[in-house]
Amino acid sequence: MIQFILNNKLIKTEKKASSILLDFIRYDQHLKGTKSGCREGDCGACTVLVGTLENGIVNYKSMASCLTPLGNVAGKHVVTVEGINGKDLTPIQKALHEHSGTQCGFCTPGFVVSLTAHAMSKKENTNEAAKLSISGNICRCTGYKSIEKSVDDIVDDLKEKPKTASLNWMIEHNYLPKYFKDISKRLSEIKTEKQKGKKIIGGGTDLYVQNPDETSDTEASFYLNKNEYKEISENNEIITVGASVTANEIMYSKIFNKHFPKIKDWFKLISSEQIRNVGTVAGNFVNASPIGDLTIFFLALNAELNLKNSKGKVRKIALKNFYKGYKTIDLQKDEIIESLNFNIPKSNFKFNFEKVSKRTFLDIATVNTALSYTLAKNVIEDIHISGGGLAAIPKYFDKTRNFLKGKELNMSNLNDASEILISEVSPISDIRGSKEYKSLLLKQLFFAHFEI
Repeated sequence: MIQFILNNKLIKTEKKASSILLDFIRYDQHLKGTKSGCREGDCGACTVLVGTLENGIVNYKSMASCLTPLGNVAGKHVVTVEGINGKDLTPIQKALHEHSGTQCGFCTPGFVVSLTAHAMSKKENTNEAAKLSISGNICRCTGYKSIEKSVDDIVDDLKEKPKTASLNWMIEHNYLPKYFKDISKRLSEIKTEKQKGKKIIGGGTDLYVQNPDETSDTEASFYLNKNEYKEISENNEIITVGASVTANEIMYSKIFNKHFPKIKDWFKLISSEQIRNVGTVAGNFVNASPIGDLTIFFLALNAELNLKNSKGKVRKIALKNFYKGYKTIDLQKDEIIESLNFNIPKSNFKFNFEKVSKRTFLDIATVNTALSYTLAKNVIEDIHISGGGLAAIPKYFDKTRNFLKGKELNMSNLNDASEILISEVSPISDIRGSKEYKSLLLKQLFFAHFEI
């Protein structure tokens, strides 16, 4: 049995853990404010809040319910737009109304929920942060300017929110109903059963798009609820990332922001807020997409995977050796990804991530690439280069690395290296671009990695 709180109601259901939250909300609970739009996590019309009890405090994140399995909300608080509504409009709803931020109204509940997630978050209250919170919400009517004006009003109003006791302030100022005060206590009383299933699914953000019916009928358990794999740590010159860590948890990690100051700019290119909140590291790796953004990122860090079998034995393998062919990985039937690790960047370390797609945001890559290197007196001590959209697997460029390692960083060597780089792949033409375009793009992005 799966138990969670939906708005102000305790839910107990025998439905499969792999069944979709959106369908449960709309067709089992008859809450129609959560819309069924693209069912691919792109439009944001199905956005809900999911609150997780952590150290006595409930932390809320926006998620696309069309890609969220019930197993990922066990023991949590799910909030639809109906769960935010009171007798009067909330300040967020009022701002959207006053600036005509809604026309047909189909997308509006999603915007309201996403902006409420921003209001509840501990992130910096800026216009940029507020707009990022609705990065996964699409409106086909307004042209967005009216919504942006609404966001300006909301950000101004939230400047009064205190850093402590913010929940009480939000209830007093009508952002949330009073029942939110008791949610932490109610969640602590829920006993979550251990999920059983032959298959383990991460966030499911690709599986539920590619094979929705088959995935929804799978006996599975879920990485997002495996708290033992949630940690990001820095010890003994190694950074370790748990398998169930999400893209957003990496994006806002103090450890990653310390060593990769541009990570927020890079991760904006990966996906929307709602998808980054559920897409896991392990899910991205085992999905084995040739253009998986997290895979390309960590390939350039020469990351190592820790694979644990059913007896608890851990096998280590370099991420670059994990991919054997298209959608084929070196993972035994009784193994799961436990974590990944990579060396802590040195003071003379450089890293960059580039991605080109048909749309700048909310799109899969035509070509994505990352590169890391260390310098000593302008000589490349070591270097790692990755690229996606160019081969049947996420590509690690061994020959180019071997050529540049130990050489001076100058244009002559980079020009020679770029020719080796192109020779290592044979892209195919597809809907994302021709093979000639991809080769040219890879070469241009290779030079963009370097600051010379």
